[in-house]
Amino acid sequence: MNRLMIFRLSVDLSMTVLMVVAMAYQITGNMIHEVVGISLLGLFILHNFFNRKWYKAIFKGKYNARRILGVAVNFLFLISIAVILISSAPISADVFPFLSSSNDMIWRQIHVLTSYWGFIFMAVHTGLSWAMIINSVSKMTDIKHASRMRTIVLRVLAVVIVIYGVQVSVERDIGEKLTIYNPFGWGYDDSAMRFIIDYLSIMGIYISGTHYAVKFIQKQNKRKLTSSTTSK
Repeated sequence: MNRLMIFRLSVDLSMTVLMVVAMAYQITGNMIHEVVGISLLGLFILHNFFNRKWYKAIFKGKYNARRILGVAVNFLFLISIAVILISSAPISADVFPFLSSSNDMIWRQIHVLTSYWGFIFMAVHTGLSWAMIINSVSKMTDIKHASRMRTIVLRVLAVVIVIYGVQVSVERDIGEKLTIYNPFGWGYDDSAMRFIIDYLSIMGIYISGTHYAVKFIQKQNKRKLTSSTTSK
């Protein structure tokens, strides 16, 4: 694997980790939260620069269910990141205190709600590219042959992650956090490691769900193509 691809994977992995850290506001404190947010902005710009050809190809070619889903999720993710960044300036207390607004509670509500939606969209976005990520990692680790045992182990691991992710989603009231803003916090006291594991597991729900949904769509498309070819 060439160095550019390794660097791109490193950027994407760093974005994922920093997104989880950014969600841990009550653990990290405000200063680290704002610095992480600025770092995420830089990585997000870099990620879009590497994928600039995707934007040029939007109006080219045919659209199927897989492509429509991809474009919709990518734009929702892009919009959520834009809103997160715009709303972060008026509530900045350490990095850009001179930009603070008197209506900071409204901006804070917008910022928190869109952050959780952005977290979900990022997981779905990752799920859409999961097959490519796995393929790149296989090349990087020089795994050339498929292994039935490895496939079974990875699928069992995915099921465990999803089950645990659903459990902690309920415990952490993720559904409410996507619809309700609580200025007094959510009263969930835990360690940094527990938080990271929980939120990575929540991401695992949407990554796995999206990945297998895409595989199902692709299988359906192949069946339709095969049946149409046979009937001719």
